[in-house]
Amino acid sequence: MPELFIAGQWAAARDGRTREIRCPADGALVAVVDEAGPDDARAATAAARAAFDHGPWPHTPAADRGRLLLRVADLLERDRAALARAESLDTGKRLVESEYDLDDIAACFRYFGALVASGDGGGRIVDTGDVPADSRVVREPVGVCALITPWNYPLLQTAWKVAPALAAGNSFVLKPSELTPHTAIALMRLLAEAGLPDGVANLVLGAGPSAGAPLTEDPRVDLVSFTGGLVTGRRVMAAAAPTVKKVALELGGKNPNIVFADADFDTAVDHALTAVFLHSGQVCSAGARLLVQDELHDRFTDAVTAGAERIRLGGPFDPEARSGPLISAAHRDKVEAYVAAGLAEGAVLRCGGRRPADPALARGHYFLPTVLDECTAGMSVVREESFGPVLTVERFRTEEEAVALANDTVYGLAGAVWTQDPGRAHRVASRLRAGTVWINDFHPYVPQAEWGGMKQSGFGRELGPSGLAEYQETKHIWRNLAPRPQGWFS
Repeated sequence: MPELFIAGQWAAARDGRTREIRCPADGALVAVVDEAGPDDARAATAAARAAFDHGPWPHTPAADRGRLLLRVADLLERDRAALARAESLDTGKRLVESEYDLDDIAACFRYFGALVASGDGGGRIVDTGDVPADSRVVREPVGVCALITPWNYPLLQTAWKVAPALAAGNSFVLKPSELTPHTAIALMRLLAEAGLPDGVANLVLGAGPSAGAPLTEDPRVDLVSFTGGLVTGRRVMAAAAPTVKKVALELGGKNPNIVFADADFDTAVDHALTAVFLHSGQVCSAGARLLVQDELHDRFTDAVTAGAERIRLGGPFDPEARSGPLISAAHRDKVEAYVAAGLAEGAVLRCGGRRPADPALARGHYFLPTVLDECTAGMSVVREESFGPVLTVERFRTEEEAVALANDTVYGLAGAVWTQDPGRAHRVASRLRAGTVWINDFHPYVPQAEWGGMKQSGFGRELGPSGLAEYQETKHIWRNLAPRPQGWFS
C-alpha cells in the first residue's frame, strides 16, 4: 500500500518512484517503499500549512494535546514488539537494543504529554509595578515544522522531535532517513489512531535532495529540526537562511572519554567498551576518543582491546550477538577508509581494522570492533566522525592536558570523566565544551534533561522543558487596564 502520509491520507509518490529497503545484517529485502520527490514534499508542506492556519490543533487546549500524546505512548507500548522488530530489520541493530529504544520512545511521548497536560507552557506574568496594565509573556506554537531524522535511532530521534512539536501545537512534515522508513510509517498510523486531526502530521520518504531539501527551502515552513552529519547540517542551515527559519541542529560529535589513573578500573573498562561499540559505534554520542592518563595507559588499553576482541558480531535476531552490522556498504567503506588513514598517520592497530572472516556474516555490512592506539590529536581518525566501531586511544599526563585534548575538536556534543576524586571530576566536567558531560558513567539520558551540543555539534535543545520551547514562539501581551489620552500633541 502507499507509504506517504499527506493531509490524513496515504498516497503513492507522484512520479511512481520506489526504493528497496534491505536489512544491513544479511541484505534480505525488507520491503519496497515509495520514494517522494519535490512535488510530494510541497504537497505535504501545503497540508501542514493548512492544518496549522485553519485547523483546530494549534488552538486545542494544552491539556487535550497532552492527553493525545499520552494515548500515543500507550499505543507505542501496545505495539512494542512489532515496532522493535521493524526497527531492527531496517537498521540491523540487535533486537534487544531496539526494544530498549521503544521504552525510551514511549517515555518521551509520556513525558511531553504530562508536561503540557499539567498546563506547564512556560508562560509568566510580568510585574508592571504601579502601571495599571496586564502584562503577560505567553508561549505559542511556531507553525509548520520540517523534521528530518537519521538512520541510527530512527524512531527515537523522531520521537524527540514529534512529541514536543505536537505538545506545543505545531503541524509538521517528517522526513526520515531513506534507509530506515518503517517505524516512521507505523508512527503515522498510531497518531491517526490516537485522534490527531488530518494534516497535522505528514510523512514523506526519500533521499535528502529530493524529499528533504524542498522542506528546508519552502517559505511555508517555519522551523527545521535536523539531526545528522555536519556537512548536511551546514546545507540545511544555508537553505533555511533566505527565509530566516528557526533551525535546530544536532550534528554529531567526536566525544572524549577521559580516564584518570585513579578511576575504578573494571567499571571504566566496561563503560569504555559500551561507549564506542554500542550499535557498532553508530551513535552520535559515542565515546570514540579514549583519553587515558599515562600511568594507566598500557594496562587499560590492553583490557579494552581484550574486551573488543571478545565482542561477537551477528544479526538482529542472533541472541549471542553483542554488536551488529553497519547501515550500508557505502558506510562500511567510509569506516575502512578512516582506519586506513589512521594507520598511515602513525596509529597502532591493536585489534580489528577489517571485515570479519566468518562466512556467515559475508552478506552483511560488518566491521570488526577496532582499537587504534598511540593516536594524536592531529589524525583525521581522531578529528573526524567515522561513525563506526573504531576507538582511538590518546595519552595525557595532567588534568590540564586532558582538558585541552578533549576540547581540541570542532564538536561539542558529549564527554565523560572517570576519577574517584570528586573535586577533579567536577573541575574537568565544568571545563569541557560539551552539551552533556557524564561523570563515572557513559550514555545515560532521561527525558527530563536537555540534550544538545556546543560548537559544531549544533544548537537547539531536545528533551526537557527547553526542548518544548524549541517548538514555541514567545509573545508578550500587554493590556492597559486604565487607558487615557497621553496628551503628547494636544
